[in-house]
Amino acid sequence: MTQPLPTLAEAKLSAKHLRADLAAEGVTISHSQALEKIAHGFGFRDWNGLHAAIGDLPERGWRAGQRVTGLYLSQPFVATVLSAEEGEPGWFEMTLNLDEAVDVVRFEGLSNLRKRIRAQVGPDGRSHEHTSDGAPQLQLDR
Repeated sequence: MTQPLPTLAEAKLSAKHLRADLAAEGVTISHSQALEKIAHGFGFRDWNGLHAAIGDLPERGWRAGQRVTGLYLSQPFVATVLSAEEGEPGWFEMTLNLDEAVDVVRFEGLSNLRKRIRAQVGPDGRSHEHTSDGAPQLQLDR
């Protein structure tokens, strides 16, 4: 089983952690040596090979100001990302401002419109939380 490639920031952070872990054991290596070791761990000959492979990947994650589309409570929406903060690798705590409010109530005669959504989404753009029919509450298109 092959592991997915990290983002450039994740790879550099891994190198930083590797240096710190080795330093705690009394072993000193340079940052470039740590980057090379990270590249070898992903099966690349050197850092340049890993860096080039990472550069060809589509950007992961979301950023403030970005326009997104998706489904919220199974209703399509278009929104602007107001904030997106990465927590666990690949998971983002996001606040979305919907262009048009969606009704979050499914019962006839009742209505509750929501224009702003705050949710946590994973690498696949889906929230942990699900509706009673099993669909993710929030699903972002990629």
